[in-house]
Amino acid sequence: MALYALGDLEPSIDPTAFVHPDAVVIGDVHIGAEASVWPTAVLRGDYGRITVGARTSIQDGSVIHATLDMPTVIGDDCVIGHLVHMECCTVEDGALIGSGSIVLHRAIVRRGALVGAAALVPNRMEVPERAMALGVPATLRLDAVNPDVIALNAASYVHNARRYHHELRRLD
Repeated sequence: MALYALGDLEPSIDPTAFVHPDAVVIGDVHIGAEASVWPTAVLRGDYGRITVGARTSIQDGSVIHATLDMPTVIGDDCVIGHLVHMECCTVEDGALIGSGSIVLHRAIVRRGALVGAAALVPNRMEVPERAMALGVPATLRLDAVNPDVIALNAASYVHNARRYHHELRRLD
């Protein structure tokens, strides 16, 4: 994995987390227990803090960033899909951010909510618990999410990260 300090800012990665060798983690980034960061994901904590909770997966190609006055906080047991862009937002425990979606400044995705694939959650939007945010810009469907579906998806990535910890080997 490509881990970089930037001045005094150094990543903090729990020893049980899995960060793929082709991911990039820079600066003030904190990754929790059994979390996973997959190939070509970039977590760039150069201006502000990025926190990734326990058992959360940051999937391939996602870009996570923050600014001096606005951190990016991702809770426990979350699934951040492929090619997601997140900046200066909060994602509470057990939420799912669908592939190709964008979650912007001061947006809050509450516990157990789901942001659909390719959705845009604009600045300051709040996605309530168990709601779906769909479209560009996102519109809400309240009480539409079964939290068990997100929990199963999050658990599958914990299992997959354990497998990668033990079985991944470079062949070149």
